[in-house]
Amino acid sequence: MPLMFKAPWWAKSPHLQTILPVLTKPPLPAFKRERVELADGDFIDLDWLNDWHEGAPIVVVVHGLEGSAKSHYARRIMHYCRQAKLNAVVHHHRGCSGEANRLPRSYHSGDTADLHNSLTLIKQRYPQQPLWAVGYSLGGNVLAKYQAEQQQRSLVDAAVIVSAPLMLASCSRKLEQGFSRVYQRYLLKQLQQKMRAKQRQHPQITHANIDELNTFYRFDDQLTAPLHGFANADDYYQQSSAKPLIEQICRPTLILHAADDPFMSEAVLLNANALPAAVTYELCPQGGHVGFINGGTPWRPRYYLEQRIIGFLQEQHDVSPV
Repeated sequence: MPLMFKAPWWAKSPHLQTILPVLTKPPLPAFKRERVELADGDFIDLDWLNDWHEGAPIVVVVHGLEGSAKSHYARRIMHYCRQAKLNAVVHHHRGCSGEANRLPRSYHSGDTADLHNSLTLIKQRYPQQPLWAVGYSLGGNVLAKYQAEQQQRSLVDAAVIVSAPLMLASCSRKLEQGFSRVYQRYLLKQLQQKMRAKQRQHPQITHANIDELNTFYRFDDQLTAPLHGFANADDYYQQSSAKPLIEQICRPTLILHAADDPFMSEAVLLNANALPAAVTYELCPQGGHVGFINGGTPWRPRYYLEQRIIGFLQEQHDVSPV
């Protein structure tokens, strides 16, 4: 039986669930960085956990918007992988590893090509080792879309998707409401700063006043969409949302949502009775956005995610093929 998540009495608030993990993140594990040159002249970076276990599964971590190997959830899963004697690597989206990427474009919520490139490289290098993947938030949408697009061809033997904005338009609207605007402002400030640097590097990015792009919809409509070949924000959201594709997933995939996630609207939620056999869906009443604190104290919280993620992946590995 899977673990069941329950928030402690002191961590019922979705905002505490979302913010406290950022404030109590563990030390950064020791990584070895690998630069991967891409066919279009750009690059991405892979951060490999220093410990290597020959023959053990490889866990590929796909981070969220403006995240990296330094993000709290990446640190925690990497520490857990080390304890479980699993290999692990963080796949960075373009421009997220601490160094600006070379091209005007960067990454977006539906960009599965770079992930496929990383998975292909890893699988070619270690063909006998199981390949697992964990996607958080934006990275969860990317991973879900990849699993659906590739179906049986997916290089990922089993996947876990956490707090993913599977319907991008509705999540964009949600982040314009109430306290959720605080998260939008925090993330947009990082995106705006990065885009100003890109304008200096690439004068053809001509939008005059990036500060005017003060919602995700405006930013995506004026910058994300045109830089990545979409007509506008609506076209980008429609083509990149993973929810309409979930029924195509053929490889074991766990999708975790919290009903109180301040980044999500009800539109992202799935009907567990209408999912393909390969998909396990767990909707927790509480948990916030990539939080899921289930014990400890506010000074030393304990977390549900890592144990559940690795438990699910190991369960799929232990099932013998029919």
